[in-house]
Amino acid sequence: MSATEIIPSLAAIADRYEAVLCDIWGVIHNGEVGFTDAHHALIRFQETRGPVVLISNAARPTASVLPQLRALATPDATWSSIVTSGDVTRAELAARAPGPVWHIGPDRDLSLYEGVGVTFSGPDDAAFISCTGLVDDETETAEDYRARLTPAAARGIPFICANPDRIVHRGPRLIPCAGALADVYVELGGPVVMAGKPYPPIYAKALSEVERLKGGPVDPARILAIGDGLPTDLLGARQAGLDCLFVTSGIHAIDTQDTPGHVDPAMLTTFLVANDATARYAMAELVWGR
Repeated sequence: MSATEIIPSLAAIADRYEAVLCDIWGVIHNGEVGFTDAHHALIRFQETRGPVVLISNAARPTASVLPQLRALATPDATWSSIVTSGDVTRAELAARAPGPVWHIGPDRDLSLYEGVGVTFSGPDDAAFISCTGLVDDETETAEDYRARLTPAAARGIPFICANPDRIVHRGPRLIPCAGALADVYVELGGPVVMAGKPYPPIYAKALSEVERLKGGPVDPARILAIGDGLPTDLLGARQAGLDCLFVTSGIHAIDTQDTPGHVDPAMLTTFLVANDATARYAMAELVWGR
């Protein structure tokens, strides 16, 4: 495995790239606070180099993600385009319409189903499951769903996971996501389908957005992926053939930083090797320059 270069700023490597695919949660906000330095870094990249496509495992379509970004003081100039797991999951849902579908997740995610032609049912009558998250991710865990999922897994109905993330930070708290329920379903022997990171559909859509914004094909070697999640961002970038900038202050901070905001080279290497992961670059927090 090639050594990961710990860099001081995005500006230090920006001239190597024509476009960026950037994660949202953990890189430009934590669900409660927007990261002003990260916003500035992406704005400056667009001003000097090229487009930024935000690529998120949010279970909702892009239009439903915008209000949260704006509520967290994220300027619209931070991005050129946005692609979500919800966007690409809608194709999976439409292909299985009319279902019926057993929806697992909070009501705020129901925009996922608008216009895809599915009907809803309970678990006993469902042709497949669509999971956008836990109904109450502040109090529940994935294990709370094991008993409810067991009969569905025994019937072999597909589990469409609209958000492959297992955990995210919400402020200082770690919150379980739909990917954690997908893990339980796999353990129960049920089939799982995912289209978000690290899987190919979301990268295909994001790269098509880059081509649209640039007016033609772009060499993948000139596209930088930025993210904080090992099983989603780092793996997805590697599988898509993209260089990755690992922002370590997200969900893996305890594994990679000796003090808050400082990447420890030995800890970083140990963590990546232990998880058979790679990243071309690493930095504690996304910044343009200091």
